[in-house]
Amino acid sequence: MASVVSVGDFNKDFYITCSPNHVNTSKDEHERSLILDQSSGSGFASNDMFLFGQIDMQIKLVSGHSAGTVVAYYLTSDQPNRDELDFEFLGNVTGQPYILQTNIFADGFDNREERMYLWFDPTKDFHTYSILWNLHQIVFMVDWVPIRVYRNHADKGVPFPRRQPMSIKASLWNGDSWATRGGHDKIDWSKGPFIASFRNYKIDACVWRGNARFCRTDSETNWWNKERFSTLNWRQRKLFKWAIKYHLIYDYCKDNKRFNNILPKECSLPKY
Repeated sequence: MASVVSVGDFNKDFYITCSPNHVNTSKDEHERSLILDQSSGSGFASNDMFLFGQIDMQIKLVSGHSAGTVVAYYLTSDQPNRDELDFEFLGNVTGQPYILQTNIFADGFDNREERMYLWFDPTKDFHTYSILWNLHQIVFMVDWVPIRVYRNHADKGVPFPRRQPMSIKASLWNGDSWATRGGHDKIDWSKGPFIASFRNYKIDACVWRGNARFCRTDSETNWWNKERFSTLNWRQRKLFKWAIKYHLIYDYCKDNKRFNNILPKECSLPKY
């Protein structure tokens, strides 16, 4: 079976989706920067699509006054009834912290936002942001700390991304209509250009080509079904509880007003 473990070469694994003059790639092709200015944002996407696996990406966010900017790193099926797993980093005015928003689309429906403050300054250095996606669960991680878990409860009528392959995408764009304090703080273009950097990614996933799925080796075609990937281990559970207790600032599952007191079904089901 073809190898689908890929590390580091942006020109090999990704193509530029818009504004090539706003994308800079290092000479060794292991680091890539996206630029946003008044003329355009920028982005890139993977050449391949994947069905289950883990994607790690190191990111350093826009420094200084970043209000209104959005750095997005996500998986998406790009279909009308799309599945999508989102990291969205919402900029802020100088001195105020970034907000990390995660969201999940399943069968074309989202409204599953969670927001949190990070426990470090994500503009000072690179940090690793990971998405683990398998038949059992979706886990968002920051420096290997689980910050969000979405279990497969399809047998209970909860939509779960499990049939559509997804590509990896990243972008830097103008979201000042909503991103910072509900759109109150707009982008200050005099502070630009705004730059976000990506490096040291790792793709360990089953690639989808035509109608076939290729995994690491024939003996591991179902690696995502293995017990060690089916739920959080005891250490991960401890870290997850810590992240939720001290850093989560918005959870759609606690927003009764938004859902007229009828919360989505998964909100009453276990996460691990």
